[in-house]
Amino acid sequence: MLQIVAWYVSRWNIEVTFEEVRTHLGLETQRQWSLLAIARTTPGLLGLFSLVVLMAKALHPAHLPTRQAAWYCKAEPTFIDALASVRRYLWAHQNSPTPPAALGSLNSTSPFFDRLVEVACYAA
Repeated sequence: MLQIVAWYVSRWNIEVTFEEVRTHLGLETQRQWSLLAIARTTPGLLGLFSLVVLMAKALHPAHLPTRQAAWYCKAEPTFIDALASVRRYLWAHQNSPTPPAALGSLNSTSPFFDRLVEVACYAA
């Protein structure tokens, strides 16, 4: 019995990885119902998962910022925290640091703007 529990626990990291790839990157969605589609896209999505994790680690080598809920304190960051961190970095460096004139008084350093970007990073 102890051996069965040990096998189950040793697979936990793998199971969590597949669940995160399903949830956030679309592994095994309706578009992938054929075996050929699965064979084509699964390695790419798992590679993307690895790339996001490595980029997040490179961006935040000491401590990855994690989103906390008032009712639940996470002990460690999850994949969505890594994905949001990479999104925030890519969006910030892809776009101009100054907002277009059409945005008027919306400043890219305002707390409101930062909150909008954070929401978009986690929701996208």
